[in-house]
Amino acid sequence: MPNLQDLEHKFQQELAMRRRPVAVTFLDAIPSGITAFTGSMPSGCSFWRLASEGGAFYTVPADHFNCAVGSYTHNIPLSPEREKETEQTLGLMFQAGYIKPEEVPGIPRLAKTPAAIVYSPLGAAPVDLKNSASAVLFACKPSGAMLLNEAAIRAGAGGATPAMGRPTCMGLPLALERGTQISLGCIGNRTYTGLGDDELYIIIAGKDLERVASSLDEIVGANSALQQYAQGRRAAIATA
Repeated sequence: MPNLQDLEHKFQQELAMRRRPVAVTFLDAIPSGITAFTGSMPSGCSFWRLASEGGAFYTVPADHFNCAVGSYTHNIPLSPEREKETEQTLGLMFQAGYIKPEEVPGIPRLAKTPAAIVYSPLGAAPVDLKNSASAVLFACKPSGAMLLNEAAIRAGAGGATPAMGRPTCMGLPLALERGTQISLGCIGNRTYTGLGDDELYIIIAGKDLERVASSLDEIVGANSALQQYAQGRRAAIATA
């Protein structure tokens, strides 16, 4: 198992990230030795913010009932008394023109309902990311996202999916199924997590993380060399 603290430091240093990358792991059973979340959150992605700012914890399906969209992408059936809230939320989205009813069946979902979901900063992940259903979220400026995406492609972990829009949380099942994902975020996620106007997400499957990290040094070095080359050409050729 790699030293996750070293990996996190490497990513933050190379990508100039303002917030810690977050590991999200979907489990088939309640974990032992990990703190259970207590309280309430308005969205599933709110747990990303908590993990980035703190330590490891896990949620159970009921902790996600306040988020109709996140429950859908995480394949979490709502309790009967909460199903009407899903209809109301979707109704508002349809009425506002945010999403069309025919788009909903095409939103990616987890293959099965998790018994628990572990959230943590990457460097404090208490589970084996390489051998579990894990995804790591990187909130990056576009320049950092460019480097991380190129490293994922170099490592053979690049996804074939175009940059995603709403909902942001569908990037987790997509990364597990298809490889690295680029997400432009959505207004709900940006509101609940505080994602900056100048930031977007790169989402990498935990099983691919070491290979991507190994490719990052080469990609950063190559981009630095090409930047110097381009700066020289601009100075020598540009007339306006």
